[in-house]
Amino acid sequence: KNLMESKYAELYYCEATVKLSDEFAPFLRPSQFADYTEESDCVVLAAEMAENSSTREDFIAQVYTYVTENITYDHEKAATVKSPYFPEPDLTMEEKKGICFDYASLAASMLRSQGVPTKIIFGYVQPDDLYHAWNMFYSEKLGWVLVEISINEEWSRIDLTFAASHDDVTYVGDGSNYLDAYAF
Repeated sequence: KNLMESKYAELYYCEATVKLSDEFAPFLRPSQFADYTEESDCVVLAAEMAENSSTREDFIAQVYTYVTENITYDHEKAATVKSPYFPEPDLTMEEKKGICFDYASLAASMLRSQGVPTKIIFGYVQPDDLYHAWNMFYSEKLGWVLVEISINEEWSRIDLTFAASHDDVTYVGDGSNYLDAYAF
């Protein structure tokens, strides 16, 4: 409950222990952070990509290429976005721009819709302690893949925001400068 200005009081607290039958289940479904349906434009496009892919890694590379080549960083939105904010992957595709959360949400929606376990990670990136969102995906061949991967010489970073904007690679590095805070 908001008492005044930025002072809050807890109204309710609950603890629960949950045992999942499938550890990947939360990362294979829509959520408020990766909001899509079977009819979503991003899902239709992802299905076409998956159908034209020879391997799961090829499909992931196609999603990566699509997002980095078609979505540009929206500096105005970054400066004015209000919390709480929840991305709309189809709107990101339509407007062809977004902030890091939009990039991560679009990629997660596309990948999850085709059975690729994908996390949206929120955390901090050094050297500037930048609050940021990015993805991790799971591959049977590679396990959970962090912010750097080399599937071929043309594709080496999965931090879509920095890859699309061609920002200084010091933010990406080898992944050791990323500090995960939350995973959804």
